[in-house]
Amino acid sequence: MKGRISKIGSYAISSSIRDQHQQPCISCTTFNILAPIYKRLSHKDQSLRESDNRAYWLGRNHRIIDWLLYERSSIICLQEFWVGNEELVNLYEKRLGDAGYLSYKLGRTNNRGDGLLTAVHKDYFRVVNSRDLLFNDCGDRVAQLLHVELVPPYSQYDAHQEVLIVNTHLLFPHDSTLSIVRLQQVYKILQYVESYQKEVNLSPMPIILCGDWNGSKRGHVYKFLRSQGFVSSYDTAHRYTDSDAHKWVSHRNHRGNICAVDFIWLLNPNRYRKLLKTSWSEAVFGMFRYLLRRASLTAEDAFAFLKTDNDGDHITFMGFCETLRQVTVMDSRQKRSKICGLKLTLMETVF
Repeated sequence: MKGRISKIGSYAISSSIRDQHQQPCISCTTFNILAPIYKRLSHKDQSLRESDNRAYWLGRNHRIIDWLLYERSSIICLQEFWVGNEELVNLYEKRLGDAGYLSYKLGRTNNRGDGLLTAVHKDYFRVVNSRDLLFNDCGDRVAQLLHVELVPPYSQYDAHQEVLIVNTHLLFPHDSTLSIVRLQQVYKILQYVESYQKEVNLSPMPIILCGDWNGSKRGHVYKFLRSQGFVSSYDTAHRYTDSDAHKWVSHRNHRGNICAVDFIWLLNPNRYRKLLKTSWSEAVFGMFRYLLRRASLTAEDAFAFLKTDNDGDHITFMGFCETLRQVTVMDSRQKRSKICGLKLTLMETVF
């Protein structure tokens, strides 16, 4: 069965729902199931994809569903779900629906063919609301937000225990120029969750972020989420620390590299959080500091480097863009849309 799994079973989402003394609990599974339109069948012929062979993709996805139903997680978050194929969509909706799941799908923008599917079991949750988040960026990425409420007996300790569930698949970092795009995608998610909570006047509640983050524990996205109070449920279950990035992997990517990029993040509503704007600014400038150090610049040289050819005591936007190009945050071939996106990122950071 091709794809990859990050799963933590029987994990309590709040202090009132624990797996001690056989008390009721919930579980969550996130799974990048590898869309047939991306799955290569031959190393020699890269154009040959699984989507060209119905028997292959149908059989594999039946086995994936068999596994999901065997595990029977309370929450299922799938990435690279082939939303562009009606037969496959109907297969998942029928089999998951017959097993008691409510499912929600969302395709990537610009008809990319794949997307997300989030399913919650009716024995555990009542769906209060669902929202779609379109990043509208160079990667055509999206995210889903489900606002759910626990049902008896899982709500026996708190009659109105509500949870926010997010499912996403961030941009793959084909080169270092895309690192800031991924960071901005996470910022948009947290910003959207924050605005939704204000819009419907929600009290603090547990937040679960699931998905393929296309970045490891060593990356800026991981550090940004940790600064916002999120913890990796997999790390919690295995008692790993932030420095234990080498101790687990989720898959081998298409380049043959061993990776650990699939996460189930949990935010305790009582946990201290920095202001989102503060964490965002620290994350962005932290990335720039790293790139400047990689360029072997001293602290004294950094400001002069950012000024480029400007004679004043300030940094111009065009000069800053030239600096980013030199430290590989941007390159000379980038499209205007990406430059505009970076400009927006910098404006959000400064203002």
